[in-house]
Amino acid sequence: MDYANSVLLPVDMQQAFDLPSWPRRWNEAVDRNGLALLAAWRARGLPVIHVRHDSVTPGSTLAPGQTGNEFRPGFGPQGGEALVTKGVNSAFIGTDLDLRLKRLGVRRVVVFGITTDMCVSTTVRTGANLGYDMVLVEDACDCFDLPDGAGGTISARESHRAHVATLRFEFATVATTREVLAAMDAGAEAA
Repeated sequence: MDYANSVLLPVDMQQAFDLPSWPRRWNEAVDRNGLALLAAWRARGLPVIHVRHDSVTPGSTLAPGQTGNEFRPGFGPQGGEALVTKGVNSAFIGTDLDLRLKRLGVRRVVVFGITTDMCVSTTVRTGANLGYDMVLVEDACDCFDLPDGAGGTISARESHRAHVATLRFEFATVATTREVLAAMDAGAEAA
C-alpha cells in the first residue's frame, strides 16, 4: 500500500487514559507503536493531524485545563503539525477535519489511538462514509475493559478484537505498525 499521499491521524493520545478512574487497558505497546508511526511520517515530511478530545462533560478528566487533557509524552503536535479538537467521538463532527483533508488533497487517512471501540472506531466509520480510504493501525490502538450490562465484563482485548473485525469488514484496511512501516520503506526504495 502506498502511504506517500496519506495523512496520519493520531486520535486522543491523552494522559487521562492512564488515570485510575478509567478501567484497565490491554495494549502495553500502544505508545511505542504510535510513536514509531509518528517518527516515520515526520521523517518523510508527510502530514500529521492530531486529534484531541476536549470534553464538555463537567468533571471529565479530558476537559481542557485538566492534566488528563494533555497529550501523552511525545504525542503532541510538533513543527506546525495540525491539531483538531473535538467534543464528541468522531473527529469529523463539529471540526474542520474534512476541509483540512480536502485542502491537503489526500484520500488515505491512517488512524491510530485511544480507544479502538469509541473515538477511533467512530472516526474511521465517519471517514469511510465520507469517501476516505481509511487505514486502521490495530496494534497502535487500545481500549478498556467494559461492563456488559449483565453483571459481567467484556475484556479490553476482546472489545478491541471485535471492533477491529467490524472495521476491517466494511470500513477500513487494517494493518499493523510493522506492515505500515515496511510498506513505507518499500515505497521509499522504489522512488
